[in-house]
Amino acid sequence: MSRAFSGVALLAAYLQLTKPRSVLLLVLAALASLAAHRPGDLPLGLLVFTAVAGGLASGGANALNCYLDRDLDRRMERTCRRPLPLGLISPQRALVFGLALSAASVALFAAGVNAPSAALTAAGIAYYVAVYTLWLKRRTPWNVVVGGAAGVLPVLIGSTAATGGVSWLALGTAAVIFFWTPAHFWSLALVRVDDYARTGVPMLPVVAGVGATARRIALYSAATVALSLGIALAGLAGWTYVLAAALAGGALMWSAAGLSRDLSKAAAWSLYKVSSWYLAAVLLGLAADRLGFGPATILALVGLAT
Repeated sequence: MSRAFSGVALLAAYLQLTKPRSVLLLVLAALASLAAHRPGDLPLGLLVFTAVAGGLASGGANALNCYLDRDLDRRMERTCRRPLPLGLISPQRALVFGLALSAASVALFAAGVNAPSAALTAAGIAYYVAVYTLWLKRRTPWNVVVGGAAGVLPVLIGSTAATGGVSWLALGTAAVIFFWTPAHFWSLALVRVDDYARTGVPMLPVVAGVGATARRIALYSAATVALSLGIALAGLAGWTYVLAAALAGGALMWSAAGLSRDLSKAAAWSLYKVSSWYLAAVLLGLAADRLGFGPATILALVGLAT
């Protein structure tokens, strides 16, 4: 029984290294983009390959991030209970695990999807690990702006998996995610500003203060919402998407305005949670729209949620 329990605990520790909640959102982005680009012809095999390979890529990159940031994680309240700080997994095994997942994802995309998707996956992993984690994170408050570009890769990969190339729709969705990323992570940084200050990581709230960060979040949130609606204005999506983007955008702007009025950690945490749901709603709205679901679908989902 004890061996079985220890085995399960070890598997749970490896799973935690991959940051599963982050993986889910990234895989959702890839699959929503894939569905949006192949609405009338979406092979199950392509869907499965993209989901599995995308999950491996995200998990592998996150595991490598945990390996490289293990010194910071030990000193931060938010991350001190991750597997490496607790000694549940050795750094060497975490490194091998991250590299293995990353290599498997690229190989799976190359074998089961296509070469452009494999190339973008490799580029995304390298960018997140080398540019964001190794270079930007500890050096500049613009770390999540420039480094956040890695987060747009899943929608581009969804496009290449479906069509072999990157479409205007994928680029538009990538722009939404690019501007969403700083607002999302700065709200979390406001909640954990003491952690970042103690470890010397120059997140924006540490460098510029709470008020300046809240104003920047409001600007990036407004740009995010404007760009999301711009996709429809460009004729790339219909009314189902407009409704989803407008409702989700209204919630995001309301939360951002609330943070501007109340510079508390509670308001920042509320915005962080709303921003997570915002991106999921926009991505699902885009997929639903391109798959032919009407605006009534969005209204029904809103009714269930409330």
